[in-house]
Amino acid sequence: MRIVIDTNVLVSGAFFAGQPLRVLMSCIEGRFQLAVSPAILTEYTKAGHAFARNRANPDFDSFLATVLTHAIIVDPPPLQPPICRDPHDDKFIACAIAAGVEVIVSGDRDLLSISGKVAVAIMRPKEFVDRYLRS
Repeated sequence: MRIVIDTNVLVSGAFFAGQPLRVLMSCIEGRFQLAVSPAILTEYTKAGHAFARNRANPDFDSFLATVLTHAIIVDPPPLQPPICRDPHDDKFIACAIAAGVEVIVSGDRDLLSISGKVAVAIMRPKEFVDRYLRS
């Protein structure tokens, strides 16, 4: 199954443990395939570097490269009209649609507010873990 991971989940997983890291590890292990777009990659990199400036954690670039090992990159057209109340979040929905993704994993309130109103499920990391990663 393909998934899209919002930037807040990626950064949380990169710098902390918990549910976001479990979601990322499921992609690293090949259980799920991460779908990204160039716009998402740019946001991941900017946010990760900004967060890393104040942390003594391992190299963010290496972590991101590991997460992207099995990822697919799609270049979706922009959504017309915008769907999310924060138009910057439309890139996640556009990527999901273009890549045939079933789930967007996010903690973003703007994205979560449209869950059930778009063709892809949007859920928090804990919900994803409970639904797809519990043995």
